[in-house]
Amino acid sequence: MHSESGSGAPLISVSELRKVFPAPRGSKGDDVVAVDGVSFELHADECLAIVGESGSGKTTVARMIVGLESVTSGSVTVGGQDRSSPPRRLRDRRERAREVQYVFQDPYSSLNGRQRIGDVILGNLRLHAGGSRGGRELRGRAQEILDAVGLPQRFFDRLPKELSGGQRQRVALARALAADPKVIVLDEAVAALDVSIQAQILNLLSDIKAQREISYLFISHDLAVVNQISDRMIVMENGQVVDGGATADLLANPTHPYTRALRAAVPGPGWKPVRRERLAS
Repeated sequence: MHSESGSGAPLISVSELRKVFPAPRGSKGDDVVAVDGVSFELHADECLAIVGESGSGKTTVARMIVGLESVTSGSVTVGGQDRSSPPRRLRDRRERAREVQYVFQDPYSSLNGRQRIGDVILGNLRLHAGGSRGGRELRGRAQEILDAVGLPQRFFDRLPKELSGGQRQRVALARALAADPKVIVLDEAVAALDVSIQAQILNLLSDIKAQREISYLFISHDLAVVNQISDRMIVMENGQVVDGGATADLLANPTHPYTRALRAAVPGPGWKPVRRERLAS
């Protein structure tokens, strides 16, 4: 899992990223600054976690990187190309999809309930492989990808409703892999799963990363999960990065009050809740 961050050109570079959501028309409220001056880099063969509580801005950062949200100011560079503006043409959207894929928290809502699992993977393969492969070859490739995420041939013709939550998330991961991206954004991708299934998916992600030399941007509020999967982490609070470093070091010796508060909230032997006011003192 270890990666030498800083070696070679970064796959993703984010500089002074800012996102402001305007107040609703006719409202007396102020604009909402969701992300304010965020900067970081993601390198090849690395898992970088973005950590924070709900509303910290971590998902908004991820959505700007893949073009699902517009950038108010700052820049996003992917593979040396400026990706600060959302793609407008179909060709541009496909190019972005081959660079970065997104796996959402809820796999069921992101899958077509009427589409069989094999067809989900075949659809992404056709989209990105074009006409360069025949139908039999594509089907074989689709099954290889499903095998890689632990879904054997019997799952090919099943519907999402016939699968468990963990199996659906495996399908979502397989769909992302079908585009052969350099980076996968995992947005709370194991948060909806029970602990035993979480462990299975995290182990699967580690195996895939090692086999394919892929990088992950891992969005989470769960430090126990982050500790298991990530090489480095940055901590966000109120739209800003307040801390960052190697995951093991940062969790072993948190210095920023907010990081300490998050760390103290992780249950362990003899764990007792600690108020943030005490941690900040």
